[in-house]
Amino acid sequence: MADGDGGSGGSFLWFLAGLGVGAVVGVLYAPRSGDETRDVIRSKAQEGSERARHHARRAREQANEWMDRGRDVINQQKEQFRSAYEAGRQAYNETTTAGAEPPKNI
Repeated sequence: MADGDGGSGGSFLWFLAGLGVGAVVGVLYAPRSGDETRDVIRSKAQEGSERARHHARRAREQANEWMDRGRDVINQQKEQFRSAYEAGRQAYNETTTAGAEPPKNI
C-alpha cells in the first residue's frame, strides 16, 4: 500500500522535523536566558519534590489513622466475641450442672 508520503516512516520523519523546528523556535523566542531558565526549572523541580514529600507524609498519616481505626474495630469485635463465648459457656454450664431434668425441646 503506497501512500505517497512514504508511509508511517515518512510520518515519523515529519514528526521529528516538527519537533526540531519547535525546539529551535522555542529557544530563539525564550524570554529568559539559559541561566534564568535553568534556575526556574530547578526551583519548579524543588517545589514539585516538596509537594510530593508533603503528599507522601499526608498519605502515611492517613494510612496510620486507618490502621488505628481498623485495630480498634478488630479489638471491639474480639471483645464482643469473647463476651458471647463466655455467656454461652456459662449458660451451658448452668444447664449441665443443674442436672435435675434434661433440657426440653422447644
